[in-house]
Amino acid sequence: MAQELPKKPLVVTPENKADSITPVVVTPLIVSDTIKKDTLPETFKKALLEGKIKYRAIDYSKIDQKNKVITLYDQAELYYLDIELQSGIIVMDYEKSEIYAGRIKDSTGKYTQYPKFKQGSNLVEPDSIRFNFKTKKALIWNSRTEQGDIKLKGEISKKENDSVYFIKSARITTSKDIDDPEYYFLASKIKLVPGKKVVTGFTNMYIANVPTPLFLPFAFFPMSEKSQSGIIVPAFQDTRRQGYSLQNGGLYLALNDHYDLAILGDYFTNGSYGLRFQSDYALKYRFRGTLNVRFENLIQSERGFPDYSKTNIYNIQWSHAQDAKANPNSRFSASVNLGSSRYYQQSLNQVNIGSNLNNNLSSSISYSKTFNSVPQVNFSVTATHNQNTNTQEINMTLPTFQASVDRIFPFAPKDGIKKGLIKNINLQYNIRGENRIRTTDSLFFKSEMFRDARSGFQHSIPLSTNFKIFRYFSVSAGSNYNEVWYLKTINRTFDSDLNRVVTTDVNGFDAFRTYDFNTSLGTTIYGTFNFGEDKKWQSIRHVVRPAVSYNYTPSFEKYYDTYAMDASGRMQDYSRFEQGIFGAPGKNNSNNIGFSLGNSFEAKVTDKDSTKTEPKKIMLLSNLNLSTSYNIAADSLGWSPLRVSGGTNLFDNKMAVNFGTTLDPYAISNSGRRINTYNIDNGGSLFRMTSANMTLNYSFSSKDKNDPEKSSTQQGVRNGGREDDLFGTNVDFTDRRQSQFGSDDDSEEKIAEFFNAVMPWNLTLAYSLTYSNVNRESRITGNSLMVSGNIDITPRWKMGISSGYDFVQKGVTFTQFRFERDLLSWRMDFNWSPYGENAFWGFYIGVKSAVFSDIKHEKRSLPDRVLR
Repeated sequence: MAQELPKKPLVVTPENKADSITPVVVTPLIVSDTIKKDTLPETFKKALLEGKIKYRAIDYSKIDQKNKVITLYDQAELYYLDIELQSGIIVMDYEKSEIYAGRIKDSTGKYTQYPKFKQGSNLVEPDSIRFNFKTKKALIWNSRTEQGDIKLKGEISKKENDSVYFIKSARITTSKDIDDPEYYFLASKIKLVPGKKVVTGFTNMYIANVPTPLFLPFAFFPMSEKSQSGIIVPAFQDTRRQGYSLQNGGLYLALNDHYDLAILGDYFTNGSYGLRFQSDYALKYRFRGTLNVRFENLIQSERGFPDYSKTNIYNIQWSHAQDAKANPNSRFSASVNLGSSRYYQQSLNQVNIGSNLNNNLSSSISYSKTFNSVPQVNFSVTATHNQNTNTQEINMTLPTFQASVDRIFPFAPKDGIKKGLIKNINLQYNIRGENRIRTTDSLFFKSEMFRDARSGFQHSIPLSTNFKIFRYFSVSAGSNYNEVWYLKTINRTFDSDLNRVVTTDVNGFDAFRTYDFNTSLGTTIYGTFNFGEDKKWQSIRHVVRPAVSYNYTPSFEKYYDTYAMDASGRMQDYSRFEQGIFGAPGKNNSNNIGFSLGNSFEAKVTDKDSTKTEPKKIMLLSNLNLSTSYNIAADSLGWSPLRVSGGTNLFDNKMAVNFGTTLDPYAISNSGRRINTYNIDNGGSLFRMTSANMTLNYSFSSKDKNDPEKSSTQQGVRNGGREDDLFGTNVDFTDRRQSQFGSDDDSEEKIAEFFNAVMPWNLTLAYSLTYSNVNRESRITGNSLMVSGNIDITPRWKMGISSGYDFVQKGVTFTQFRFERDLLSWRMDFNWSPYGENAFWGFYIGVKSAVFSDIKHEKRSLPDRVLR
């Protein structure tokens, strides 16, 4: 019909009417236009689709061009712009700009192939969805979505745009199974802004689909992939000595992407309080670290009562590690653990038995740099701290400076092998400077601690060489030159008025110089005993390393003075340098000849695996060492005691055995002093055993030996505790979500149709034996056995125990029982130490996720700690 012409043209006759407006005639200016007229029509119809559609389906794909509808069925997939959709059935009406997706039934009538709708980074898994890709609006039935740790399931969801959802009758949970969660919050209505927040109306908490009395008229849940600042809800407790308390409440400040700050506090009704500041920081490829400052003001009893006491305790921890890629030539590191000596014994915010039993706190902050010159130069600046928690004595170096110049071989060629006596001659230069402070807990951080500081510098130039003689013997020889500088020495005199010896400090520069000579001769002897390749034990190899050394140090009497001991005029020698940090020069000649003998035994046995062609190597005794020395210059007691030590690993390196003993060749008098008479000449044996010790450590488990299960938290180790749970696990009340057993593996992955009859377990044994016979007392001073073990009773029930027995004191040592139940998205544990100074029990149940970490119940009794 388009090719046919109309029979009669349509003619329209204009109606002639007089125009009331008088026309004005304007003569136009005719200008020739060089731009050609566009041949395209002025208006055109816009395309229905803004991009390509990619789709596929297993059963069928149908395109209805007339109705502009695409239908996909069975494992259907559709990709359009930023939309990714997978479902059982998909219907796309590209004229109305709408997409519908839903589930389908299988042969049994069960619904399968639920839709998975993804736009950008947002993923929704509903029963069905209707979406307009022009307006970005959608209706979603039974939607399932995840925002961080939070999972949401809504009855009906309405998507307004890319950033706002409204949901009716929604479940909020952190459970893995959103359709059958262990707990959830049921909200009547929700406004969801993905990646930012969730705002709800009336919200009720359900546990196992049973409503609880816990409800909120409204709720706000922040959601972000980045850390967010917020309030930390405190835990309520009833203590025996400090009354009722609110503990571990405060603020968390997400300051930026590189560091944060947690401010926590405790308050007790008797007036005690505590403050803690913790910050984690990190800069990628540069460094990372943690700073932890803790303070507690503890009050016991009430003012006016005889047992009233008040004390302040504190603890500062700082760990800093530099990335190896940051700077290969310089490095800064810190490991600080200092504070009150009684902090771990008295703190009301943790029970850390490993730290409680530890008698030493130590710290180190260091900076080192290497200059790639020829020769190479290294230097470092270090501040150290060592604190005895029993005596409350503190030793610090602020700072220690060390520098060294690498070895110089003055007689060796630049290229070639350094071989022989002359070519191997080398020397170094080392300098060490220290400012050493010795103080106590009560004077720490006060001006008095610097008053008795001692400082000094030590220069040393070691000169050495090594060479071989008779082909098999290695010889080394050397000499050391030392020079020590002090800024303070002493003067010792007898004060007749006070009738006692007075020691005074003498300020000013002073120095002494010493030198010595040393040489050693050693070799290695190999012996193999072959029993035959057809034997179970094919051969045993014995390696012997004998060595003889000689050391000579002359007398430096010129650095010694005399003083009167009393009014009678009896004189005594002393050195003005003897209180210096590097000691004083020796007064007597020293001509020592040392003897040492090292042994190791290794066996080759036929492997139990018949497919192996090579025998298996077993270490029988990794080391057996004997050492002693003889002083030629001594007028008596020239021989030093013979020291014997050894160790080995047994049972596939699961058991470590170490032993040692000291054998004295000299006898002792009735008063217990060594006399210049050999013990064999005094009616005894060749040697007199003065001490002996042995330790056994045995760790084994049902798992692979290379995959041990650690139970201590990293914070517990930083507090000074052990990596294993031999002394029980660390209990830190600031975060009780962590497992006592060191592993939060999902139990569902461990559960098979039938539980394995061999239940997972691990066991650690430690045995220690010490014998003393210095004054012929011949008694065992230490004999104890410690044991710690954990077992998975069921896939979600764990139990552990740490205990021991002291055979000398005849009593049970520290004992701890541990129980834990994995409730999937929840965790419940019970920790009990039944007796002793650290008697304690604690119960905890709470949500694992950090989002709902405030949903918990905790009850505990603190150890009955008396403030000292």
